Amino acid sequence: MTETNPPITFGVLVYDDVEVLDLGGPFEVFSTAGRLARTSDGGPATTVITLAPRPGTVTARGGLRLVPDHTVAEDPPFDILVVPGGVTTAVESDHALSAWLRRRHATARLTFGICTGAFLLAQAGLLDGRAATTHWEDEDELAGRWPAVDVRRDVRWVDDGDIVTSAGISAGIDASLYVLGRLTSVDLATRTARQMEYTWLPTPG
Repeated sequence: MTETNPPITFGVLVYDDVEVLDLGGPFEVFSTAGRLARTSDGGPATTVITLAPRPGTVTARGGLRLVPDHTVAEDPPFDILVVPGGVTTAVESDHALSAWLRRRHATARLTFGICTGAFLLAQAGLLDGRAATTHWEDEDELAGRWPAVDVRRDVRWVDDGDIVTSAGISAGIDASLYVLGRLTSVDLATRTARQMEYTWLPTPG
């Protein structure tokens, strides 16, 4: 099936101690969709690139080693900013990264934070006055450290217009399929979930 929409590129932030499935789940959704759907000129409807705060190999949580496609300093073009969770303490203190997140959010069609990726968005000031969620274990910390954030509990994701945030791991996959459906079609999201043999929960409650 050919999709008539222009291609969508997802730019996924990776960093040391990123949670593997917070990264890998959305990556699989958005890359699988690109195999299933084509643009009018025959190219993939969706593509994924990875970006790291600095050059070199990234070591994800649990020891998985990754080679990012770009650094944030290279600042390649993409449409959707994706910020996975993980152990974010070190990257929260990276002021240059926070500035980059603010700038790229302003130019992105959508910013999507998974799990404690919400901490990086909050640190950058992007969630002030906004509804957001995170992993259930981290909701109190998000609310306590960034009281301007309207933390929503007991939901798998929150759509607040140009920012979508999700709870962790499997919720991040469900929210990725939701984001895919919002940007393209529910049909493509459904076919992507089937291709992945994943039972999609398509509502956030």
